[in-house]
Amino acid sequence: MAPLDDLDDLDALVERATKAAAAATGVQRSVLGITGAPGSGKSTLTEALVSRLLADGVRVAPVGMDGFHLAQRELERLGRTARKGAADTFDVDGYVTLLARLRARADHPVYAPEFRRDLEEPVGSAVPVLPETDLVVTEGNYLLVDDGGWERVRPLLDECWFIAPDEDVRHERLAERHRRHGRTPDAAWERTMGSDETNALLSNSTQSRADLVLGAR
Repeated sequence: MAPLDDLDDLDALVERATKAAAAATGVQRSVLGITGAPGSGKSTLTEALVSRLLADGVRVAPVGMDGFHLAQRELERLGRTARKGAADTFDVDGYVTLLARLRARADHPVYAPEFRRDLEEPVGSAVPVLPETDLVVTEGNYLLVDDGGWERVRPLLDECWFIAPDEDVRHERLAERHRRHGRTPDAAWERTMGSDETNALLSNSTQSRADLVLGAR
């Protein structure tokens, strides 16, 4: 586990991801995982990294774990609505199956789902991964969890990076996200320090399994 104190050093991360892409073969892609607690900056880093890689000519595609959120009506059927975002509110079997498909090159596009925050629902077949793609960057909270079916994810990742920001900053960022999506300030903090914090404790407990630990502001 190697520490990195500042995400501003994006050049070093781009170089590392470029090497991972270069290790892809004619029959197998490379898969890079980015993980951390809710609000840690996973999506922000993924977007910045993929943008830089594409600009450098690296054939890369982002695929989020959040596309495997269970639909709202299924959460209601299971009685898990109040815990939406917990590890058992995702289709982990579907996610593992997709990662395995993405590692093995095909001569046709493979389609991944994405989570739409404006809908609070996953949308299927929204992200095409083209045959020529060398690197898949996947991000989510539970990539390094070692039970509940999630233990099957880590062997499918060539590397996994963990983002570990200051916790006060993470809380503020997460509460602001909830406010942007319509929650009142009180409700935003209740969610941040309630179910989100429970999920964060699980995610943070996996930090020691990462190949690289990143600090963030």
